[in-house]
Amino acid sequence: MRITWWGHATTTIEADGTRLLTDPVLTSRLAHLRRRRGPAPTAEAGQCHAVLVSHMHSDHLHLPSLSMVSPEAALVVPRGAAKLIHHDFGAGYSDRCIEVAPGNQVRIGTLDITVVTAHHDGRRLPWSSYAGPAVGYRVDSSPSVWFAGDTDLYDSLAAEAGPVDLALVPVGGWGPSLGPGHLNPVRAAEAVQRVSARTAVPIHFGTFWPIGCDWMKPELFLPPGEQFKTAMNELDPTVAVALLAPGESTEVTT
Repeated sequence: MRITWWGHATTTIEADGTRLLTDPVLTSRLAHLRRRRGPAPTAEAGQCHAVLVSHMHSDHLHLPSLSMVSPEAALVVPRGAAKLIHHDFGAGYSDRCIEVAPGNQVRIGTLDITVVTAHHDGRRLPWSSYAGPAVGYRVDSSPSVWFAGDTDLYDSLAAEAGPVDLALVPVGGWGPSLGPGHLNPVRAAEAVQRVSARTAVPIHFGTFWPIGCDWMKPELFLPPGEQFKTAMNELDPTVAVALLAPGESTEVTT
């Protein structure tokens, strides 16, 4: 399996000839946020067999980026998101949607995918009535992978998401505060331990920051990656942490 991190929660999971793209944000700017590290993803990032969307927040379901992915790619989205996509882009996009909720299973190419719970607010917000469950995805391949989306710890995490070989785990955010429904570096390490992952790639940090706020709490921009690596080593030194820069890849074997 080859994993490429494009920044924030956007990754390519490539295994057995199938390419999955998670929570694509493929632009240099997102509303009041700008990409502060690394260039915008190359056109290669949009090449996929399916997009996996974890929830409807605009930094995860970024509608402009959907037009930058392969036109034949399936859009696996939380229940209720197809209506939002139809409103903005019409049937040409909403007809490609596969709406899911925790417990559902989907097969994309050669890969079986199980939808798992995410402890996070799934509403579109802040000025939208669209809502649905926040989810994560477990790719039941060999090696297996848990893409957490956005989540905090929850009681059934181990049973739903694990055990897996690899965890794509959020460790930070995009601004000077980290609200409820998120993992900080220490809690992210605990999440990785709960799902029994042997390898972890920290995501959802060190990419976007509010325009004009570069000076605000810079310790929340890049440091969460290293802090997660330190916390993971202290909690379970047998877990390998692949700390990537946007655009970099790593390979994982069973």
